Amino acid sequence: MTVVPAATGGNPPSKLSVVLGAQWGDEGKGKLVDLLAQSADVCARCQGGNNAGHTIVVDGVKYAFHLLPSGLISPDCTSILGNGVVIHLPAFFDELANLESQGLNCEGRILVSDRAHLVFDFHQIVDGIKETELGRGSIGTTKKGIGPAYSSKASRSGIRVHHLYDGDDFEQRLRCIVANRFKRYGRFDYDVEAELARYRELAARLKPMVVDSVTFMHSALAQGKNVLVEGANAIMLDIDFGTYPFVTSSNTGIGGVLTGLGVPPQTVGKVLGVVKAYTSRVGEGPFPTELFDADGAALQDVGREYGVTTGRKRRCGWLDMVMLRYSHYLNGYTSLNLTKLDVLDGFKEIKVAVAYRFQGKELPSFPASLTVLGGVEVEYKTFPGWLTDLSACRSYDELPTNAKNYVQFIEEFLGVPIEYIGVGPGRDAMIHRVV
Repeated sequence: MTVVPAATGGNPPSKLSVVLGAQWGDEGKGKLVDLLAQSADVCARCQGGNNAGHTIVVDGVKYAFHLLPSGLISPDCTSILGNGVVIHLPAFFDELANLESQGLNCEGRILVSDRAHLVFDFHQIVDGIKETELGRGSIGTTKKGIGPAYSSKASRSGIRVHHLYDGDDFEQRLRCIVANRFKRYGRFDYDVEAELARYRELAARLKPMVVDSVTFMHSALAQGKNVLVEGANAIMLDIDFGTYPFVTSSNTGIGGVLTGLGVPPQTVGKVLGVVKAYTSRVGEGPFPTELFDADGAALQDVGREYGVTTGRKRRCGWLDMVMLRYSHYLNGYTSLNLTKLDVLDGFKEIKVAVAYRFQGKELPSFPASLTVLGGVEVEYKTFPGWLTDLSACRSYDELPTNAKNYVQFIEEFLGVPIEYIGVGPGRDAMIHRVV
């Protein structure tokens, strides 16, 4: 197990910079994390599992991240999976091998919390069974076992990383939890003996990477290191605040950062919300601004809206300011990254949702009830498009007036400055404004 050095004096304590998805995910968080990680000492994941998907393009090379932090692309950045992450070790090592085959040297730069829970193949099998049980009410899970792993955690029957090294405890726990799943779901095809043998090998490979993540995080902050937190999924998939039950199984907002890394609120500095210039989502559930016409198809095609993890085509619609205002209530963004603004280049008109009405009355905020959400009438504000290729723009002043008006409206509606504007998939296709 890796030994974490004690905190040393000499540098003032640093603050976390946090990158969070502000919609239903797939906003392009990985690209901003990659940009910020170039000057970061530590990049941390705080929740979720290998159901997340970030794509980063560097010098024409496309890197796909699912479980590992995107900060691994930066050669001087150490990445860590916090206690709030659920880890499927075979997927962990496969992803690591894929990244290293593309030329990334990850040796000594990826750490894993000893308090993180493990995802096993039986969790993935159960994930599929549960979706079948739900039938028409299925959630649209990625079937990566994330939900069942968090269920094991909540029911206090889960297996954590440190259990791999606690003598016979791991074997006893695995046999017990599998026996209980057989009682609940029937005897599905699962070889416990083979799994035990596989995990003895995986545990040996993992051991040099295992740390007390709480001590590690506080030591890094005390030493004044630049610490970046990469949120997975997005706030509208939060288990408490998202469109429940069509959500993920963890807290995807700022609260998940605190509990998923073991840090107090006062350590949080910048909170950067990542907002796509339109809206997309994968999976089921109400989507008030969803488009089923040629505009929706254009957003899918031009925006290359296909899931990194699943390959599923994403549902697309206009930007939803009602949702984003609610998102800001929950996360308290200090600034925003508006991504994929260039995808709107070919639209003569662009609409933005500014209010919801239900049974003739304007709703004060984003509703909890999916019955209400599914029945709202959306009030739109229409903007003239810019019909200009933004991909070569590298400063705010280079944007056409209509694009600037679109950006400024979002800022004024939310009361949050837009610090970064994405105008293409490449690492350099980003406008940085001083705010």
